[in-house]
Amino acid sequence: MKHLLKMNDLTREELDHILDVAVRLKAAQKAGGTPPLLAGKSVALMFSKTSTRTRTSFEVGVFQLGGLGSYMNAATELQASRGEPLRDTARVLGRYYDCIVWRTYRQRDLEELAEYAGVPVINGLTDYAHPCQVLADLMTIREQRGPLEGQKLCFVGDGNNMANSLIVGGLLAGMRVTCVCPPAYRPAADVLLFAQRYGAAFELLHDPAAGVRDADVVVTAVWNNAGGDEAERRMRDFQGYQLTAPLLARARPGCMVLHCLPAHRGEEISNEVFEAHAGEIFTEAENRLHVQKAVLAILLAGQ
Repeated sequence: MKHLLKMNDLTREELDHILDVAVRLKAAQKAGGTPPLLAGKSVALMFSKTSTRTRTSFEVGVFQLGGLGSYMNAATELQASRGEPLRDTARVLGRYYDCIVWRTYRQRDLEELAEYAGVPVINGLTDYAHPCQVLADLMTIREQRGPLEGQKLCFVGDGNNMANSLIVGGLLAGMRVTCVCPPAYRPAADVLLFAQRYGAAFELLHDPAAGVRDADVVVTAVWNNAGGDEAERRMRDFQGYQLTAPLLARARPGCMVLHCLPAHRGEEISNEVFEAHAGEIFTEAENRLHVQKAVLAILLAGQ
């Protein structure tokens, strides 16, 4: 593994290895501290978008591993915001830092950064993919429900970066994956082509009740970050796509519910369901720290 840009880049063996290292590092941290695997290493933390979990989990993770994490607001603090070519920023940061994490908009910008930086690049979120979050999701499922192979994962919501990454990650891990979204909000075409390789293990549906049937894990994410007319349109288009107790009654008894946060309670998930599954959801949030430490340790310390 040279970078972590999207889930599609990983093999099954690499995915399993990341989760195994994350479990080991989590246990070490709970037992008293993580070995300083990044001693003398520096990580650039570039953020073009606001963040709570991604920023803080990477800052804490680099610190716990003994390295230096430098936060920078890429939208206002770097010369790239004043017109410096991205490839020039990449070549400069690659000479200062051992790794770059970037939370941004366009996947192709992240790919360009990785092409020119000369050091490992980690996707902190793009409009196309959110691999660190999905690794945390898979870690949480495996931690609380056992082996991923054969479990049914159902995503309900917008076919956005979370759907793209969950489809790929779930199928790579040997899960059965169902994605439920309105017809106008399908996942990326290349992700659907990837899913075709897995035959009946993948379904794309538009009916949430059919999608969650017998699911072991149901996942959702915010589907209304817009304003004005688009927000009103999305509220109409996503009617019936809220995770509620009656909907989850169709899933397997005791099913797990995950949410990448922040949650818009009363939109994609009811307050009742959120609070009933808060333990799982916040363990999922904690596991961002551990899987990201694992990715850093693999990329920079040969773990």
